[in-house]
Amino acid sequence: MASTPITSAAAALVRELERVHALHAVRAANPILAGALQRLGDWQARRLAATYADLAHDPRYADAITFFETDLYGPQDFSKRDADLARIVPAMTRLLPDGVVMSVARAMELNALSHELDAKLLDHLPRADAQLTVEDYCRAFRRMGREADRRRQVALIGEVGAALDRYVRRPMIRGALALMRGPARVAGLDELQAFLERGFAAFHRMGGAGEFLATVRERETALIERIFAGATAPFDDPAARPRGRA
Repeated sequence: MASTPITSAAAALVRELERVHALHAVRAANPILAGALQRLGDWQARRLAATYADLAHDPRYADAITFFETDLYGPQDFSKRDADLARIVPAMTRLLPDGVVMSVARAMELNALSHELDAKLLDHLPRADAQLTVEDYCRAFRRMGREADRRRQVALIGEVGAALDRYVRRPMIRGALALMRGPARVAGLDELQAFLERGFAAFHRMGGAGEFLATVRERETALIERIFAGATAPFDDPAARPRGRA
């Protein structure tokens, strides 16, 4: 009997998961690189916290800001979560609509692109273990180029966020996610389950993500444009701001 043809959404998800797996492997094999990426990720997370401090103070948006800063664009090691996802691709493609599968693929693309850009940025910084300044960061940002990929990164944030906003409005999908909790724990997929639940809870609490996503798009696009235009201090020094401080 012929196998079921793989859909374009499933193919996209498999492709992005392979890309993410390769990045995790490189990082795991090089402790120096892993440490440098961790430091850069922490620094950028503090920048994001400062840029969106106003939204983080708003109960409507606080959880969504945390989700983006930590789960979609954070310095954490996501290798376990991403491996969990790779294990359930066959089930996902059987049980979920192509649109949902494609949205997960876009989230993985955002994950992979963010890590690729961070790794390339390190090549243009003075020293991977040195105290990073805003001027050093902006200079390296310009030298590495890839402005189109920076804009793609912002577009993916909007695409993933808009998809989450659609799905949290569907009680059937939210109910199915809750029912998955027990089986996911038994199967060792707890990190993936927690990731999905945090995303759904954050976007459900917003009651509509349009304004939030527009704000993120406008601020991140403006920052990219200022840096490529030659700005050396388009934001305050994140190193002076302990992570997590509002």
